[in-house]
Amino acid sequence: MRLVIQRVRHASVSIEERKVGAIGQGLLILAGIEEADTREDIDWLCRKVTSMRIFDDENGVMNRSVTDVDGQILVVSQFTLMASTRKGNRPSYIRAARPETAIPLYEAFVEQLKQLTGKDVPTGVFGADMQVELVNDGPVTILMDSKNPHDF
Repeated sequence: MRLVIQRVRHASVSIEERKVGAIGQGLLILAGIEEADTREDIDWLCRKVTSMRIFDDENGVMNRSVTDVDGQILVVSQFTLMASTRKGNRPSYIRAARPETAIPLYEAFVEQLKQLTGKDVPTGVFGADMQVELVNDGPVTILMDSKNPHDF
């Protein structure tokens, strides 16, 4: 599972100009799921995301987690994160999980984030054509890949 995590002042996701999810201060997470992903990937990523210290403390040092600052999380599915660009000029999405695999894992990821934060976690709509708006705070953007946890 690959994540792009962005610390935001606010973010929203819309479909056909109708807002379906929005947050204030917190994290916008773009999530890509591959066929090889399991519950273990979700468990590891959710623990890391909710405890990662990327919010400033009173001294301006990134020393607080999203839960420490009472922040929110917005999750948007994005199969293109699984793109392989090794050959040619057209990305290959062969590693991206098919919906019958990806949807239950995506829903489990969101549910676990809800449990760990004690808050609602708005989302986009899996597989929809979505527009995402955000104000990246910092900017702070973190990449995570559960299959290569030491690469980032």
